[in-house]
Amino acid sequence: MTHRQIMEALSGLLLGLFVAILSSTVVSNALPRIISDLDGSQSAYTWVVTSTLLATTVSTPIWGKLADLTSKKLLVQLSLLIFIVGSAAAGLSQNTGTLIAFRVVQGLGAGGLTALAQVILASIIPPRERGRYNGYLGAVMAVGTIGGPLLGGVIVDTSWLGWRWCFYVGVPFALAALVVLQRTLRLPLVTRDVKVDYLGAVLVAASVSLLLIWVSLAGDTFAWWSGPTVAMVLGALVLAVLFVIVERRAAEPIIPMHFFRNSTLTLSVVASLAVGTAMFGGTVFLSQYFQIARGDSPTMAGVMTLPMIVGLVASSTVVGRIISNSGKWKRYLVIGGILLIAGLALMGTVRAHTDYSLLAVYMFLIGCGVGMTMQNLVLAVQNTVPMHELGAASSVVAFFRTLGGAIGVSALGAVLASKVTTYTASGLAELGVQPTGDGSLPDVHTLPAPLAAVIEDAYGHATGNIFLIAAPIALIALIAILFIREVPLRTAVEDTVEVARGTGSEPVSVTTASPTDEAPVAADGEPRDADKRGGAHPAR
Repeated sequence: MTHRQIMEALSGLLLGLFVAILSSTVVSNALPRIISDLDGSQSAYTWVVTSTLLATTVSTPIWGKLADLTSKKLLVQLSLLIFIVGSAAAGLSQNTGTLIAFRVVQGLGAGGLTALAQVILASIIPPRERGRYNGYLGAVMAVGTIGGPLLGGVIVDTSWLGWRWCFYVGVPFALAALVVLQRTLRLPLVTRDVKVDYLGAVLVAASVSLLLIWVSLAGDTFAWWSGPTVAMVLGALVLAVLFVIVERRAAEPIIPMHFFRNSTLTLSVVASLAVGTAMFGGTVFLSQYFQIARGDSPTMAGVMTLPMIVGLVASSTVVGRIISNSGKWKRYLVIGGILLIAGLALMGTVRAHTDYSLLAVYMFLIGCGVGMTMQNLVLAVQNTVPMHELGAASSVVAFFRTLGGAIGVSALGAVLASKVTTYTASGLAELGVQPTGDGSLPDVHTLPAPLAAVIEDAYGHATGNIFLIAAPIALIALIAILFIREVPLRTAVEDTVEVARGTGSEPVSVTTASPTDEAPVAADGEPRDADKRGGAHPAR
């Protein structure tokens, strides 16, 4: 395929990915206002974010496995439809419970878009060239990430729109993505029977959910060291063990256990888990910091985070092209890990009145670190697995990255809530005021100046604390990256098929693009006469 043909094929996919990113980030600057209007608490703020990440996490490996078994085009269209339904319904929410429930639906659709974007890219572009197109993915993600908070802030600050339009605004783009995908996307099609490991999916969802519920409630509803803690942690571990047992026996496991004999995949999973925890856990509360600790409007909160997004788009685009030209990728993962640690550690020094020029530098470093590590960890894994397992392998990395994000948001959100309570009580005590309130997010613009100053200082100091916690977590990612063995990027998609033949895996039939639809060919990429007659024999 020429560059133009590839871009035409990816146009609808990139638009769909843009919709997912936009619909997620457009809410970020609106959340403080949303939670305040719905009389929600800091815990509700955390769960509005965590619920989407949790649904994305548990659904990502399922989407990835289905991508190895059936039409990727159909799956990405289905994920878009689910996302549209969740977005529209979330805009109708009348309380935080309903909003969280519909955010789960959004997360299910986002899981498909997250997993399938990487899988589809890998199915038509060889690893050596993939870095260049990963740059396009990074650029689209950055545009959605830049435009989302700004658009969300404008929507919230526009009286005749209101925050509900933050959920509605992505629907027209998603419908356009469906039309473009139908017209332009032509992909290989796997022709073996679909066998989805539903029991494994239930077990991993239950284990992860129980763990996140414990992290969110511990220290608030009950003590960290208590009976409920023991019950929830042991329950999550038992479910995780049962999941591993089921996966070892399943015909089509959600997460094939033999993947973890691949050292590159195992280390990339560890790094992705740590990057997700540090990245999501540290940055998701930035909007809250700017709006509460610094008193900025939702629109300005979006503008304030631009340095981080600039760092992300610049590093992912430039480094992606360099990797495509050189075939070398590990050095950029190492540099990215170092920059991420440095940015998070420096952000640990922030307070309510920290000079913004310093904040801009710190956020830029975080953005560069994320841009160099996130996509390239997936690239490293895709370069070492056979073609027919690209979907599952890619989704495993995305699964653990999103799982890390969900754990990070939940755990660091709990830390933030606890620290805010402590610092607020201490500040009020100095004023001789007894702390009162129902735990809901404050609107500093409506408070008397002395009380507003206490709240601002509390949120500023607490935000610095969670970045200090995120920095050593990012160090774990760097250590894992250092142990990954660099394998030169392959120069053709067919090379992955050759690897598949050498693994003893069962042969599979795949298809390649045709002018009108998806047409079967053999696993070696050569069309067969029987296929022209309408039949497809197993690959020889």
